[in-house]
Amino acid sequence: MTIEHLIHGHSQASPEKTALISGGLEITYAGLWKEILKKASWFSRFAEKGDRVILSASKSIEFVYAYFGAHLSGMICVPIDPETNATRLGRIMDVAKPKFVVGELRNHGEVKVIPFEEISAEDSSEIFGFPDENAVADLLFTTGTTGLPKGVALTFKNQMAAAVNINTFIGNTADDVELLALPISHSFGLGRLRCVLSKGGTLVMLGSFASMKKFFGEMERCAVTGFGMVPASWAYILKMSGDKIGQFASQLRYIEIGSAFMPLENKQKLMQLLPSTRICMHYGLTEASRSAFISFHDDKDHLMSVGKPSPNTEIAVFAEDGTPSEAGEDGEICVKGDHVCSGYWGENAEVFEKDFFGDWFRTGDWGHIDSSGYVYMVSRKKEIINVGGKKVSPIEVEEVLDAIDGIEESACIGIHDDVLGEKVKAFCVCSKDVDFDQVKKILVQNLENYKVPDCFERVESLPKTASGKLQRLLLKN
Repeated sequence: MTIEHLIHGHSQASPEKTALISGGLEITYAGLWKEILKKASWFSRFAEKGDRVILSASKSIEFVYAYFGAHLSGMICVPIDPETNATRLGRIMDVAKPKFVVGELRNHGEVKVIPFEEISAEDSSEIFGFPDENAVADLLFTTGTTGLPKGVALTFKNQMAAAVNINTFIGNTADDVELLALPISHSFGLGRLRCVLSKGGTLVMLGSFASMKKFFGEMERCAVTGFGMVPASWAYILKMSGDKIGQFASQLRYIEIGSAFMPLENKQKLMQLLPSTRICMHYGLTEASRSAFISFHDDKDHLMSVGKPSPNTEIAVFAEDGTPSEAGEDGEICVKGDHVCSGYWGENAEVFEKDFFGDWFRTGDWGHIDSSGYVYMVSRKKEIINVGGKKVSPIEVEEVLDAIDGIEESACIGIHDDVLGEKVKAFCVCSKDVDFDQVKKILVQNLENYKVPDCFERVESLPKTASGKLQRLLLKN
C-alpha cells in the first residue's frame, strides 16, 4: 500500500470530495487523480523507471500533480526549494543526476528548467500500476549542521509508515481541513501533504505565514480545523496578531509543530489560547520523520521533553561504544521503525551502516530517556562542548542568554583552549546595546562556571536552514 493507492481509493469512493483549495480554485479527489494521471503519462513518455526528476517545490497545485504523477510513472522525486542557490543546486545535480528539472527555480543558471504548465495536459487513457512499496520514492537533500547536502532516500514504505504514525498520534480524519503554509520542499511540509491526502481530507494551500490577513481569512473562509507550523511561525503570529488565534479555539482541532526548539513560555501561551486543541510537537529527522511526539495538554508536566516514541516506533539511548544506556543516562538517541530511510543516494551501504547500532538508526542527537519514558534531547552530538571533560549543551546556555533583555537570539559553540581543550563562545543577535560584562554576571548566577561563555561576539544574524534549524557548526568556520 502506498499514498498513491490511497488517493486513488478516495477518487473512487468520494470523487466529489474537495481535495485541494488554492485561492478560488477547488479540486475534487476525482479531479486530482485525473491530473495525476496526465502528469504520469507525460513523464512515462520521456523517462524510464528510476530516473530522477527535480521539482522546485513551490506551494502550487501543479506541484502536487507533478509530484504524485512522477511517482506513478516510476520516477524518483527530488523536491527542492525554488530559492535554492547555485552552489547547492550544483551539488544536488551531481548526486541525483536528474532526467528533468521542473518548476519555478530562481537560480538555475545554465540548467534547463521545464515550467509546470509545459508538462502535457492531454487526457490520459494509459493504465499505470501502483509503485512498489520498496522502491525509492523521494530523495530529500538535507542541509544538515555542516551545510553540505546529502540525499536521503525514502521508499514508498517509509513514507506510508510515517503517514500512518503521524495520523495515528494526531488523530487525523477525512473530515479535517488543513491549512498548509509550510515549505513543501522540506520533510515537514511534504509530510503534511501526504498525511492529509492519505486520509481523504482537504488541504488549503497558503503561500506562507507572512500575511496574517490571508492566514486568518483562509482559516475562516475554509473552516480550517488544523495546520502545521515551526516555532518561528508561532512567534511571528503572536507578534503580528497578538491573541487573535484564540478566536479559533473552538474550530481548531489540532496543530502540529516541529523542526526547531520552542521556548517553554511560547508553548504555555499557545496552550492558554487554545485550551481544547490537540497541540502536538514532533521530534525527528529527514531520515526518520516524526520519531517522537508530545501533546502539550496531555503532557503538560513534561513540556521540555520531546515526548515519547511515535506509534509503531522505538527509541533507545546508546553510549558511544554502542551499548544501551541506563534510564536517565545521557547518550546518543537512536530510533527504529519502518519510517527510517533506506539509505543515502550515491553512497555505498557500508557508509550508511555506520549510522546504525544494529537495527537502531543513530540520530546524532544527544539526550536521555527518563523513568517515565519521556525523551529529552540535550544537543546534537557534534555540538556538545567539552570543557575540561565536562559536557556543555549549547541549548542550555542559549536559553539563559535569550532571556536577557536586549538579546534576541544566540548560539554557542566550543572553541579551542590550550588548558581545557574547549571553552564556550557565544554569538548574539542584539536588539540594542548590550554590556557583555553584565551578561556574564547574569550567566554566572544561573549556570555552572564552566558553562559560562568565555567570549562573546555580536552578529547580525545566525546561520539557519530554510526550516529554521540553527546551524551552529557553521559558526566554527
